[in-house]
Amino acid sequence: MKKSKFSILLILTLVFSLILSACNSGNENGGDKKPADNDDATGEEVANVAQELNMLDSSEIPTMDSVLAEGSTSFTYINNVGEGLYRLDQDHKPVPALAEGEPEISDDQKVYTFKLRDSKWSNGEPVTAHDFVFAWRRAIDPATASPYGPYMMGGKIKGAAEITEAGAAKKEYNLEDLGVKAIDDKTLEVTLEKPVVYWEDLFAFPTFYPQNEKFVTEKGDAFASNAENLLYNGPFKMEKWEGTDATEWVLVKNPDYHSADDVTLEKITVNVVKDSNSAVNAFEAGETDMTGLLSSDIVPSYEGDERMLTWMEPVVFWIKMNQKNEALANVNIRKAIAMGFNKEDLAKSILNNGSIAANFFVPKDFVKGPNGEDFREKHGDLIVFNAEEAKKHWETGLKELGVDKLEIRYLGGDTEAAKKTDAYIKNQLETNLPGLTVKLESVPFAVRLERDNAMDYDLQFAGWGPDYGNALSFTDLWITNGGSNRMGYSNPEYDKLIKAAQTELATDPEKNWEAQQEAERIMLEEDAGLAPVYQRSANILLNPGVKGLAIYNYGPDYNFQWVKITEAE
Repeated sequence: MKKSKFSILLILTLVFSLILSACNSGNENGGDKKPADNDDATGEEVANVAQELNMLDSSEIPTMDSVLAEGSTSFTYINNVGEGLYRLDQDHKPVPALAEGEPEISDDQKVYTFKLRDSKWSNGEPVTAHDFVFAWRRAIDPATASPYGPYMMGGKIKGAAEITEAGAAKKEYNLEDLGVKAIDDKTLEVTLEKPVVYWEDLFAFPTFYPQNEKFVTEKGDAFASNAENLLYNGPFKMEKWEGTDATEWVLVKNPDYHSADDVTLEKITVNVVKDSNSAVNAFEAGETDMTGLLSSDIVPSYEGDERMLTWMEPVVFWIKMNQKNEALANVNIRKAIAMGFNKEDLAKSILNNGSIAANFFVPKDFVKGPNGEDFREKHGDLIVFNAEEAKKHWETGLKELGVDKLEIRYLGGDTEAAKKTDAYIKNQLETNLPGLTVKLESVPFAVRLERDNAMDYDLQFAGWGPDYGNALSFTDLWITNGGSNRMGYSNPEYDKLIKAAQTELATDPEKNWEAQQEAERIMLEEDAGLAPVYQRSANILLNPGVKGLAIYNYGPDYNFQWVKITEAE
């Protein structure tokens, strides 16, 4: 494959929107098969080929601090240069990584004792149990303001919720109350709040990666600001990354990785290209081996082309409605908005890339219940487009508010595809809801994350991909004051059902399933707490000579650990 410099990168423009979390793959037909997985290559096929991958991404990296990361771009690269107790393998199953085999588990399934394998940081220091304790405490410390620490640990790791609540109430808290302890350098004890059936997925997630306390402390505010201010313990390390504004970064094989012998790829060069046309031009010119997600106008041109990989992701996009806004605190106004745009037309005519209209927030073909049924089978569509009903709710809501018109801010992305989607929704809402003015605010992804955290929006186009293989990765988003709620939604019955699913029903699969399904019905059908838009189909171009790329359902997008480069067929 041609390995030339990216001459077209100076003509970059903007492309598709990103979602607010790690989100990844499925299959276009909804099965478990993932594109490009286990597509291995022989030693002879790679012997005379430079093991270098050139690829494009659509976004700069918002952060490389595993404690502060909250987006799929960050999680992908943190996963490739770092490692925790577990990691996802080529078959998308969590397997021991820094953990030396399976842990010792107490009879009540709450206390886990992990023995750590020999491994070291890129500065030569050993990775120890103390590194896990430091990182986890830093992630839950309210002073750190980690967006994912409280979400991933609260209600799961003992003491996490209490620390978060104390911080929010400006009361004293003790980080030593968190259920993580270093028995010695090689022994880590983790105490859970309750049994967690997806604990392996949990401990494979980047938020639970270790950090070297001495290094982080010495670097201070400079920690994770660029490649030189990071340590690595994963398959790769960053040779070049100048920080969050960088549009190019380079990963190289980490010779000190404990399984370095199993890593064939020597170098990964990533360039940010936000315009799909530019990305396709680079791919066709042999200047890149892999594009980011293709915009919908390009997808039809590659139908049937073996170089395009297509799969249905367990990723749902939606419009968040901030109930700090008096108008959006009105259920009729929310129902009007949720029913007031034609999402079928959006998916087919605007997106036109295999994505489907979403009348739900737990995606299709993501998880199956105790009897093998898909989560969607019981309730199916919960909130559908209906212009007539939307108008009725709108008029009722305006009357209840004592007004005859409303202006609402709409926070969207700054890419071309995002702007196209947002403009369509604006037009639909203003057409179907007389008296509504939608004021579009198009901002970069990193800014949208900041404003989401600050709840500085009225409506916000956003989305979610699962962090672990359980419906709770979606249903627990909307509990009152939840770490990822950030839109003021609250329903005591919803909270009760999700709390039950997380606790007493955790080991009763059928009742757990029913509780989560009913919670989703309440949130959408009764409260219209959210306006689902579509479930995303992903499409990328990949050089056929790239073998062994792992594309995940949850957590990081991609893992390059098993990639081998061969001559393109």
